[in-house]
Amino acid sequence: MNWQADWGLRLRMFVTMFLLFALYIVFAAVITAYVGGGLLVFGLFFGGFSLVQYYFSDTLTLRSMGAKTVSADEYPQLHASIERLSQQADLPKPKVAVVDSNTPNAFATGRNQKNAAVCVTTGILNTLEQDELDGVLAHELAHVKNRDMMVMTIASFLSTIAFMMVRWGAFFGGGHRRGGDRQGGGGIVVAILVSLLVWIISYLLIRALSRYREYAADRGAAAITGNPSALASALLKISGEMDKVPKDDLREEAEMNAFFIIPIKSGVVGRLFSTHPPTEKRVEQLRDLEREMQSF
Repeated sequence: MNWQADWGLRLRMFVTMFLLFALYIVFAAVITAYVGGGLLVFGLFFGGFSLVQYYFSDTLTLRSMGAKTVSADEYPQLHASIERLSQQADLPKPKVAVVDSNTPNAFATGRNQKNAAVCVTTGILNTLEQDELDGVLAHELAHVKNRDMMVMTIASFLSTIAFMMVRWGAFFGGGHRRGGDRQGGGGIVVAILVSLLVWIISYLLIRALSRYREYAADRGAAAITGNPSALASALLKISGEMDKVPKDDLREEAEMNAFFIIPIKSGVVGRLFSTHPPTEKRVEQLRDLEREMQSF
């Protein structure tokens, strides 16, 4: 495998985490000032939630998708492919999971290379040829090798907390309305507005990182398999099949967009809010890589 570290991805992950950390400091200061409870309460809440998010991110993600961890006896060919590709990528073999869904897709989750899971839907198993499926699995393993799953997990945490404050802010502040202006109705409105701003900024930062990491994972898959055209074929096939899936089924899974290999399409999402670069551009990059490999 001709693997090369993607310094562009590493720089983007560092900048994203730095900006999110700075955003969190402002967020924590405002929430403790206007909601009450003090830094200790907020710190305990944040610390407990972040530990659960970090250590159980793979389990929580798989459960939220209705995924089932499967054994080699249940899916021997899938296990064999992931084991072979993991060896080629110089990675420990991740857990293997399957979602019973007609939506053709796949994702990787986990906090590090030793605690990762690769999940596929039954739809993608029924849609792709073996070399195409290998390309998709290699793409997910490239996410594991690049360690961008951990960054996305941590980055999504702040966004989740801010969204919770926006949604449930009135309840959080309801018991402090007698304590003065800062603790009253005006204070909770300020907290909700700041939470909304934090959620929007973190949302945009996550999506900017997510788009680049998909290009990086595509390049990583090409390095692992040595067959960029197979992944290009898989991307086109999955994208075409996605249009045939009922809209209700797509909406149920849309919150996992940032982790899927192909995003769930929603009609009014613009380029700025997209979690993935256009499929056509990804395919073009893969075809360029194919030509480069053939020239050697």
